[in-house]
Amino acid sequence: MSELSVNHLLGIKYLTEQDIDLIFETADHFKEVINRAIKKVPTLRDITIANIFFEDSTRTKLSFELAEKRLSADVINFSAGQSSVKKGETLIDTVNNILSMKVDMVVMRHPNPGAGIFLSRHVKAAIINAGDGAHEHPTQALLDSFSIRERLGGVAGKKVVIVGDILHSRVALSNIFALKLQGADVKVCGPRTLLPKHIESLGVGVETNLRKALEWCDVANMLRIQNERMEFSYFPTTREYSQQYGINKNLLESLDKEIVIMHPGPINRGVEITSDVADSNQSIILDQVENGVAIRMAVIYLLASKIK
Repeated sequence: MSELSVNHLLGIKYLTEQDIDLIFETADHFKEVINRAIKKVPTLRDITIANIFFEDSTRTKLSFELAEKRLSADVINFSAGQSSVKKGETLIDTVNNILSMKVDMVVMRHPNPGAGIFLSRHVKAAIINAGDGAHEHPTQALLDSFSIRERLGGVAGKKVVIVGDILHSRVALSNIFALKLQGADVKVCGPRTLLPKHIESLGVGVETNLRKALEWCDVANMLRIQNERMEFSYFPTTREYSQQYGINKNLLESLDKEIVIMHPGPINRGVEITSDVADSNQSIILDQVENGVAIRMAVIYLLASKIK
């Protein structure tokens, strides 16, 4: 299989296992490219990509922009916070105005779940979802799985626990879909108040005791506590949260095996994980950042090849 089964990347739940394999093989190639002295390839010289972010995101935006420039695409950056969206312009108007500039692809982050799906039905351009509300964040899940594959040799059969604010996390949902699709065993762990009802219906286990979760897993993916998404408090204090659900060096070293630590970033050091864990050789957090560029190059390249 040499092309994706989809014309947009709206969510992991629309991909097949073959799609993920193809993205990873392509990312392997681009990872070699970005580690060369000359990091650019002229592959997408005729493609124009608009990055439209209706929510702030420094890291994801930078990663996409770097991926686009490494592929030699023309890039337009649009930050909705400083735009006419504040004056009441609709999503379709905004995007149609940008598409009238002959844009081929739109990378969009939006606070509303399903915004990318809505857009894909109304505009003629390939859409990449860079995060929609608490719904999905597909490229983050792909780079997370790619990083596990790189460190452990594969994803199938691995035990992965996702720890923290599952309720508000698009990263958690996309990761669950991606990991299950590739044959991993998945559990979620966190305070009951931060675990969605019926989460087991996605085929994942639930564990509220962090130590038990760590003793079970091969990989722990630690999610950031997202204060900006919380309208009211889901746990008494940050300190109490970190005592029950944070990982420190002592806890890691007390396990009878070595597990892999991941974090989608940005890290609240001392809350989800302590600095000595984040910077340890069990952590693949910086690998995730590097792999993010390769994965996004692969997704952009594969979708661009389908633009007629």
